[in-house]
Amino acid sequence: MTEPATGRSSGPPRARVMICDDSVVIRGAIARMLQADPDIHVVAKAANGQAAIDELKRTKVDVVVLDIEMPVLDGMAALPLLLKADPGLRIIMASTLTTRGADIAMRALRLGASDYVPKPSSIGMAADDRFRQDIITKVKGLARFRHRAALPARAPPTTRAASILPPKLLAIGSSTGGPQALFTLIQGLGTAVNVPVILTQHMPATFTPILAEHITRLGGLPCAEAKDGEMLQNGRIYLAPGDKHLIVEQADGAYRARLSTDPPENFCRPSVDPMLRSAAAASGGRVLVAILTGMGHDGLAGTRFVIEKGGVAVAQDEATSVVWGMPGAVAQAGLCHAVLPLPRIAQKLLELLRVPAR
Repeated sequence: MTEPATGRSSGPPRARVMICDDSVVIRGAIARMLQADPDIHVVAKAANGQAAIDELKRTKVDVVVLDIEMPVLDGMAALPLLLKADPGLRIIMASTLTTRGADIAMRALRLGASDYVPKPSSIGMAADDRFRQDIITKVKGLARFRHRAALPARAPPTTRAASILPPKLLAIGSSTGGPQALFTLIQGLGTAVNVPVILTQHMPATFTPILAEHITRLGGLPCAEAKDGEMLQNGRIYLAPGDKHLIVEQADGAYRARLSTDPPENFCRPSVDPMLRSAAAASGGRVLVAILTGMGHDGLAGTRFVIEKGGVAVAQDEATSVVWGMPGAVAQAGLCHAVLPLPRIAQKLLELLRVPAR
């Protein structure tokens, strides 16, 4: 069963959204949040996955916000059928803030969903500003892929020469759209990375251990949440736990992880900036930075510090980013050795990691 949706139909292309959730309260709350943005038009609402598939046959949709647990046909069962009906469709999984919800959301990303939003309770949803900002940003960013031809071309950012010193750490920062981008990047890296990898992804504490598990399941570099005081080993990924900054210390020629509950930076904890600053200080600037899709400018100050110390940075390009906030900030500041489409970043990182020692 679908419900009629309201919204303006004039003006530039807007994100055309379908909300699929078995709760009429949640459908209404999400619709009101999205419709408050002039660049979004809620074109349909559906109470289950089968209703969403039926609606897709008669309504043009850019993005579906898809609940996981529903009667008739749940979100995981509907996901492949929606993508089969429209391969270009972008799907955001709405999952509960539980370990099970996090695991299902990560599985959905590996099966073709574009992103996820941790769904607050229906009681608190209307007042949850973080959820509102998160879902609006992701809907608009994902709809951009459908409307890319209408976007004005942007002048390519200025790039710089790479450092001649081989990196001793690979540091990755990501946010909005990041999990899907990380899966692509880390699969591309395979097992060829010969330095420790430190990673900050803006994500709730419930989700970070699940993200680490799913990265490990890709079959390349093993990943786990960093533990306070542990020594960093080559060829392993250390993920900043939710609500804690990941800090790197020098320790007798090697590196040690420290976890910090210092105040958020750029409204985030974990934040990319303290990770990069500490890594550059610990390694004498021998850091290779990769900044992936994300909202805001977290990572800009940290990348600048890395570059000033002699490190190297690569950023994801605008065309393949869900939101070109974080990578755009470092690219437009002229801090990058390369600004590349997501599928090409892994190869570039491997090339830079193979710089001969001097």
